[in-house]
Order: sequence, then structure tokens, then C-alpha cells
Amino acid sequence: MSHACGSENNLLQHTPVIQQYLGFKAQHPGMLLFFRMGDFYELFFEDAERAAALLDITLTKRGTSAGQPIPMAGVPYHAAEGYLARLVRKGVSVAICEQIGDPATTKGPVERRVLRIVTPGTLTDDALLDERQENLLVAIAESAAGAPPGFGLAVLELSSGRFSVLELESMEALASELARLRPAEVLLAEDSQLPAALGLERGLTRRPAWHLDADSGERLLCEQFGTRDLTGFGCAGLRLAVGAAGCLLQYVRDTQRAALPHLRGLTTESRDAAVILDAATRRNLELTESLSGRAEHTLAGVLDHTATAMGSRLLRRRLARPLRDQAAVRARHQALAALIDAAAGAPLRDLLTGIGDLERILARVALGTARPRDLAVLRDSFALCPDLGTLLAAIDDPLLADLHAQLGEHPDLVALLNRAILPQPPLLIRDGGVIAPGYDSDLDQLRALSTNADQFLLDLELRERERTGIATLKVGYNRVHGYYIELGRARADQVPPDYVRRQTLKGAERYITPELKRFEDEVLGARERSLAREKALYEALLATLRDAIDALQVSAAAIAQIDVMVNLALRAQALDWSRPSLTDEAIIEITDGRHPVVERVLDRPFVPNGLRLDGRRRMLVITGPNMGGKSTYMRQCALIVLLAYAGSFVPARAATLGPVDRVFSRIGAADDLAGGRSTFMVEMEETANILNNATAQSLVLMDEVGRGTSTFDGLSLAWSCGVELATRIRAYTLFATHYFELTTLPDEYPGIANVHLDAVEHGASIVFLHALLEGPANQSYGLAVAALAGVPPGVITRARGRLRELEDAARRHAEQGSRQLSLFLPEPQRAPDPPPEPPACAALRAIEPDELTPKAALDALYRLKGLL
Repeated sequence: MSHACGSENNLLQHTPVIQQYLGFKAQHPGMLLFFRMGDFYELFFEDAERAAALLDITLTKRGTSAGQPIPMAGVPYHAAEGYLARLVRKGVSVAICEQIGDPATTKGPVERRVLRIVTPGTLTDDALLDERQENLLVAIAESAAGAPPGFGLAVLELSSGRFSVLELESMEALASELARLRPAEVLLAEDSQLPAALGLERGLTRRPAWHLDADSGERLLCEQFGTRDLTGFGCAGLRLAVGAAGCLLQYVRDTQRAALPHLRGLTTESRDAAVILDAATRRNLELTESLSGRAEHTLAGVLDHTATAMGSRLLRRRLARPLRDQAAVRARHQALAALIDAAAGAPLRDLLTGIGDLERILARVALGTARPRDLAVLRDSFALCPDLGTLLAAIDDPLLADLHAQLGEHPDLVALLNRAILPQPPLLIRDGGVIAPGYDSDLDQLRALSTNADQFLLDLELRERERTGIATLKVGYNRVHGYYIELGRARADQVPPDYVRRQTLKGAERYITPELKRFEDEVLGARERSLAREKALYEALLATLRDAIDALQVSAAAIAQIDVMVNLALRAQALDWSRPSLTDEAIIEITDGRHPVVERVLDRPFVPNGLRLDGRRRMLVITGPNMGGKSTYMRQCALIVLLAYAGSFVPARAATLGPVDRVFSRIGAADDLAGGRSTFMVEMEETANILNNATAQSLVLMDEVGRGTSTFDGLSLAWSCGVELATRIRAYTLFATHYFELTTLPDEYPGIANVHLDAVEHGASIVFLHALLEGPANQSYGLAVAALAGVPPGVITRARGRLRELEDAARRHAEQGSRQLSLFLPEPQRAPDPPPEPPACAALRAIEPDELTPKAALDALYRLKGLL
């Protein structure tokens, strides 16, 4: 930094406090440094300027250092969490430097130390987190130059301890996984070029390349988990993934400056174990984020009525990563059916609403940052486990029985916390009042001394008044001078000889006696010892909880799964969803399917539609008017498939689904101006991704391919893409188009069928019926939709005339035996100019009937007849 210690001589020109600040700043480059000074966290130099811009706080100057004014900005200590939350949302990391020395006894700068580093991916404090969203830290390791392309991905949610790795073989796969994970922070090697390729901007942290070394990563991981090797975690041979995981673990140790006992193991994921969705598909299907920005207009918004924050996050993970393992998915469907049949959803939900965010609280316990109210939530939440277990035990289902076994009851822990923690403890331990009376006899005795102090002082005041005869004598206390006996100055001659002057005021004198001094030493010492004892007891409670953290995390995970199952069962009942059937056959058959989000926002009944794709029928060419429902229909089919494989019931009367490995969606496109890509380029890149990666088990949604270029180019591309999908790839394909020329594809290629969304014209308007019918649409209704949108009538009239000309030209070509269709025709000849208007018509046009008298009207009529 330009203001900082460019050399030792420059550093010596600064004041001692600024030297101290710059020393800590040099240890944490790239981060803002919150430097505690009294009741504020102060920032200086470039940090002050940056923080003022990011937080919209006042930028001031405080004195000079090295001959230059010092820019300074600050935030109040008590309000720091709010400012930290704003910074991490913007991808900014902060090192927090606290005062650990006593200003009253320190000569020179107070001793300080960086006790906490807050980065976007390592948050655990509830004040900084969205309770229903995961906050993920990701590390990416890349294959060496010259080696086959590959990536290792490590993912950690520090606030829950969930730690996983996987390896990927392409940039496309990496981009797809990052779109699924949406990490808050990404760790990359210093020389990596990935940010430019992936558009990574915020929350990016560079690490030395050797931090991603596989050998050092393996040593770190084995040390953390207490194992000889990583074979038991399934990642022993995944060197890129292990290198990324080691880098991630070292970073978390550096930032948290604490042991990480809640990181108990590592999950190795396989990309092929899930139904794969690329970034464009996730965006188009609006699983957790809507294109409009409204959370309620997403699949998660409709489905997520979970009782706990843990359950909400798990539900979103399942929606983002549906399983391909049909046995596991069937088990989830069976559990939902069992909950519905037993009518157990509502009573289970009532209990679940009393359970807090156990995952994140246990993470704070592990890191030593849990607050008293966290422990109260643990106590009250785990106290509900026996009742949850009783309800689950009454339901005959294997999956629910497994969850019951994992749930446990933890009676000893609940009893301990009941004895130790007050029913409603204060927020922080620092001021005491957290440990319940009767838990510790030593603490009770120390508290008794403080509690009895008030009565002792009242008694002392009465005795001293009687002894001295001074009725105005008062016994008091302040934090600076301690206990005292106060007398007015007029009574100075009546002061007993054992009174020792402690303080002189304007109209009074304050004294202390040997008896009061002994009491003061005893009481003040008792308060300090009481607070120290309480903090020691609290730390012991945290240590006891850390010893049991493995079992407690298993219980928390089980509660989250129970919450998701209960939520899905209740939503299936409320929304009239049905249980899907999974089969090994190549089929996607949906009866009366509905779009789960659109159905909820419509103010009229939703028109359901079905779908059947199988070994003989692989592609539907979908035609119909704009706004007729083509995109809605395609999306609803994809969402039904994804919901089924996520373990949910589906919005349909029935659904039978074969294996699905991927879902692709090419619906709509926009310019990527920053990347220098046009709308058509984005469209073609998405299309290329589909054609290069789809298989016969993929579901492909293609909407209006080729519309971004000239008619002939676009139609040719659309035609060729449709043939490729239907013949070579044989994917399950829904192909929506306004190119009516494509409706002849079924005549030339087997496995393709025409369907259309129906509409009817009523006068000059159009009525959308939204019903899917077999066969192609008989017209596009484009002009009617344009009129509905408010296009001026003159423009519509002119367009209708042009349309008739094009249709007439096409008809003439057809009569001449041409096999080319209308859009392949040359530009039709311009129609001849109309003949001049007859004189009678011109005379008639000039007449204003309302202005004519009866005789004038008769005369005009004779004149017109003469002109004819």
C-alpha cells in the first residue's frame, strides 16, 4: 500500500499506533483491517477509503503520519456485525484486530492481536448468514500444463461441517458444478487463468500454488481425520481433488485460528450419480432463482415450507442435485406415501417447528464461538427428540426407521444443559448470568457475596449514622473509586478517627473505614472470581459438547432429513401431487402434468397437459402461437422429471419415468455484452453444448433454435439440429418452433411427432386454449398476438396485406409442383398499383351526410347516379 511501510525508515516516521496498525496490515494483505480503538473499529489509509465507498460511511482525516494526512473511517464496535454482513455480501474479507491488553496499565500502544478473520466463504455467525441458503467455500485445483485437462473440486460448508470432493474432466463440467454450488468464495492458485474463463469475479481468493499440492493435502487431511490414508473416503487416487481439499482445509485453519473438530470426514461425489444440469438449464428452469428476481416464483419457493433452516438447505440441495439411483429415490417416495397414509405430517411438523439450526450451532460449538442462547437452543431442540422418535416409530417404513435410529435422544446431554444453563440466558457470557443456580456450589457462594452486598451496605449505613449521629451520612459505590462513606463538608469536625479520606467533592467528602475496605476487597474479588468461574464452567460445557459432536451432528442431519420428508408429504397433499413410478424402460410418460410455479400464480384454473416419449417416439415438434404455452409446457415436463428424481411427488395425475442422466434447456437467450457475445452466439453455444453432451437418456428442451439469424440460415440450423437429436443422439426431445417447415420432419424421420398448443381467433382477437393436441398448428397467430400486445392497427393492417401476398406466392409455387415450402421461396413480386379511384367514389367520399338538407341529399343522389 502506498501509505504503508515501503521501507523500515518510512515505518519509523509513523506514530507507534500507526506502526502497529501497519504491521498487522502487512500480515493480512488484500483484506480490510478492523483495528479496535476504544468503542470503534478504525480503518486507515487505503482501507479507510475503500471502506467508506463500500459502506457509505464518513471518510475523515486524523492528524498526520510521515508528513501526510491519515485518511480514517470507523464503525461502532457494537454495530460491527451489520457492517461485516454488508462487506461479505460484496465478497470482501476482513481481519478483526482486537485490544487484548489493559489500556489503564499499558504504557504505549495497547497490545492487540488479530483474533478473527471473516471471509465470504468461512462465515458461521447467524448475523452474517442467510439461514435458508448454504454458504460454500470452494477450492479448485487444475491439472498441470501438458497433462490431460482436469479439475479437482473441494467444497466445504464451514457452518455445518459438510465437506466433499469430486474430480471433473472438462471446463463445461466445472462451470456446471459451480452453477449448482453457487459458492460464496473460491480459492484458486495465484497463476490460474480460470476467472476469465468462468466469469469468476466476487469472492475470489488467490493462494500459493504449492497450497494445492496433492501430497501436502493428503497429509493435512489424514491429520485432521486421524487416519493413515484416504482410502476409506474413496478419494485416495483423486490427486487433484485431494490437493484442492488440502488447500481448503489449510485456509480454514488460517482464518478460524481454532481446531475444527466438526470436520469429521470427507464425502467423495461422482458427477454421474446425479441428474446433471448445466448453468443455462438451472437458470431457465428457475429452481432456486427466478429470472424476475422473485424468490416465490421458483420451484423452491413453491415447495419449501420446511420447519427448520437445516431442512430448507437440504431441500434446496436435493432440488439442485437430483439422484439417478432409482432404488434410493423409490425409498424416498415410499417414505412420503407412508407419512401421508399415517397422517403423521402435521404432528411431526408441529414438533419440528421447535427445533433450531442445530447444524450451525454445533459448528460454532466446535469452533468455540457458541453463545449462551445457542446452548439453550441445543437443549430445547434435543429435548424434542424422544417425541419425534415416538411418532416415527409408529410408521412402518424402512427409510423412516433408519432416520429414527440416527435421531437418538441424548438424555444425558439434555439433562446437563437443563442443570447448567438458565431457561433464558443472556446473549453473551462476558457479563455472566448464564449458569443456573445450583449447578456449581463455588459459583453459588461467590454470587451470594455479591447478592448480600446490598443488605450489608444498608446495615453499615444505619450503624454509622447511629455511631456518628450524622443523619445525612450515606454509603455508596462507583466503579472508579469503589465503596465510600459520604459526608457533607459541614460535618467534617464530626468525622470519627478511623475514617480515611478517599475523595473530595465540591460540597462533600468521601471516606473509607477498615471494615468497608475489607468488605470491598471481598465483594469485588468475589465478582471477578464469580465471572471467571462462570466463564470456566461455560468453557467446560463447550468441551463436553465437543466430545459428543459426532453423535450430535448425526442427529442434526437426521432431523433435517425428517423435516424434508415431512415438508414434501404435506406439500404433496396440499398441492394435489401424485407419486411417480420409476422404471428401467426408456419412457417419459406424464398424464395431466402441470407447471408447479405457474399453477400457483395464475388467477384461473391451469390447463394440464400430458407427454409420452419412449423408444419409438423420441421427439415432439411443438408449434402454436406465442403466449400459447409452449415454453411453460416444456419447462413443466422437465420440472416433473427433476422433482421425481429429487424424491418428491409430482404435479401430475400420473407419471412413469425411465432413467434420465441429464436435462438440457435452450430456452431464450440474451447478449453477453461483457463477454463480447451476441444473442445468437450465446444461443449457438448452448445448442453446441447439448449436441455434444446429450445421450439417449437425456431430456432436451429446445425452443426457437435459429431465430437469431436470417430465415434460411436459422431454418437450416433448426432442421439439422432436430434431425441430429432425433436420429443419432435419440434424446428425449421437446422441440418448439415457429418454423412450420419443421412440421414435415415426422414424414421423413421415424420417432418424431407433431403436437401443438391450441388457440382460436375471435374477431380481431385471439383466445389461448393452452391445450396440447396432436398434429401441427394450422397457423401461427402472430399478427393476432401482435395486436394483443398493442401494435398500432395500421401496422397490423399493412402486415396482413403482406401476409396475403406471401401466402399467394407460396400457393402459386405449390401449384407449379415445387416441393419447397413458403419460407424457402424467393421474394414475391410486388403487386401492381391499384387502378385510379372512379369519379363516383370520389364524389361519394366528399359528401358529409350530417350536413345535407333533404333537398341537397336528393340532388347528390341524382349527381352520383349520373356519374355511374
